[in-house]
Amino acid sequence: MIGIFGGTFDPVHYGHLRSALEVKGIFGLDEVRLIPCANPPHREQPAVTADMRLQMLELAIKNQPGLKIDTRELDRYQESEQAPSFMVDTLKSLRQEFPAEPLLLFIGSDAFKHLTGWHQWQRLFDYAHIVVMTRPGFETQALDDFFKARLAGAKELAQATAGKLCFQQVTQLDISATAIRDMIARKLNPGFLLPDAVIEYIKQHQLYETR
Repeated sequence: MIGIFGGTFDPVHYGHLRSALEVKGIFGLDEVRLIPCANPPHREQPAVTADMRLQMLELAIKNQPGLKIDTRELDRYQESEQAPSFMVDTLKSLRQEFPAEPLLLFIGSDAFKHLTGWHQWQRLFDYAHIVVMTRPGFETQALDDFFKARLAGAKELAQATAGKLCFQQVTQLDISATAIRDMIARKLNPGFLLPDAVIEYIKQHQLYETR
């Protein structure tokens, strides 16, 4: 099984990395693909360039086997005149590459609340399972029949290539890229929130120094 973990990674931090490592172990994944978003349709544009976000991600996972960077959204952005990075297109591309492999798309509980606003959101289930990463104490909101019919436990996801919805508690660190950027702009030390190699890169290139 292959995990899919998308985001702007602006910058990548331990919240991203801890969640990716944890779900890899919980679901026994062969790999987790970290997919930098080029042009997010549901949020503000990244503060730094795609190349810089990619370089920071490379530094962050340098010694983490099982975590792999997948640049297909950045590549598609360059090839398609800066079109929005829709996850349904990414999953379709991955399904074509891995026709018989279960694909698990990991999203946070906040993202799940807005899932029905995503482009062609129902088709996401044609290509992958969706796993909602939850915090301890999280209570599932009332689900409509579309979601109820797809509910499954973690062990069931290996039995099909796509189509299921799973809620999985993980150790989510209370770290946000927005807060890190704000700390750097206020000349505060973001140590222990993201890898030292990423901090050095940010200093070297003077990133996020203004809000």
